[in-house]
Amino acid sequence: MSKPSSATRIIAVTSGKGGVGKTFVTANLAAALARTGARVLVMDADLGLANLDIVLNLTPKVTLHEVLTGEDRLENVILQAPGGFSVLPAGSGMAEYARLSSEVRERLRLVLQELGVRYDFLLIDTGAGVADLVLYVASLADEILVVTNPEPTSLADAYATIKLLSMQQHRNTIDLVINQVRNPGEGRTLATQLQQVIDRFLRPPASRPVSLRYLGEIPDDAAVVQAVRKRVLLLEANPESEAARALGKIAVALGQFPKRSAA
Repeated sequence: MSKPSSATRIIAVTSGKGGVGKTFVTANLAAALARTGARVLVMDADLGLANLDIVLNLTPKVTLHEVLTGEDRLENVILQAPGGFSVLPAGSGMAEYARLSSEVRERLRLVLQELGVRYDFLLIDTGAGVADLVLYVASLADEILVVTNPEPTSLADAYATIKLLSMQQHRNTIDLVINQVRNPGEGRTLATQLQQVIDRFLRPPASRPVSLRYLGEIPDDAAVVQAVRKRVLLLEANPESEAARALGKIAVALGQFPKRSAA
């Protein structure tokens, strides 16, 4: 299986479990990258429980589902988000994507291939967990960004996700963002601890060590809750908040690295 080949950095943003703020991080990170002048698109790849359009207060008439079924063209589905980036929304409650057919796999690959000539960054907001759809979409990306929070269950699920990506897709570098951090520096400490667990217990194929690339932490900020409830981007509603500034730093950290391809 080959991934789309392009100059676009295709980054799958994923998490071991729901509730860690993955979609919030993806949307606001896209806005932060767009502020640097980059052409950015966010693709909602959670075909079962899509909610990116809700977070951005968008009302799509057609979605990725219509593209995958051949009912509409890609250019008719892409929307412009308030943060200066583009969005490819997905439909919700699509039970047929619980198990991916070979036809759907190929159509997804072709969609990414087509998008790869239009943007500098393509952020894929995957579903949570390790379902077939999540893993397949991740396999099409050049890079993986795992979002977690300090809760022990979230960290355990993040480790399980990293382990699976390493064993099945031979990923040896994973980006990491710690969300909802209550104490400054806690994210760095947790990233170090997670790396220690990986070094001790994870034995990937060909003895290639797995390295976490820690991009930063996002504080537990009341401004985030307010923005989510209002269905607006934090970087638009409260750009001077601590969480918004943290997201800006993460975008800088992400942008300074060249495109990296999976093994």
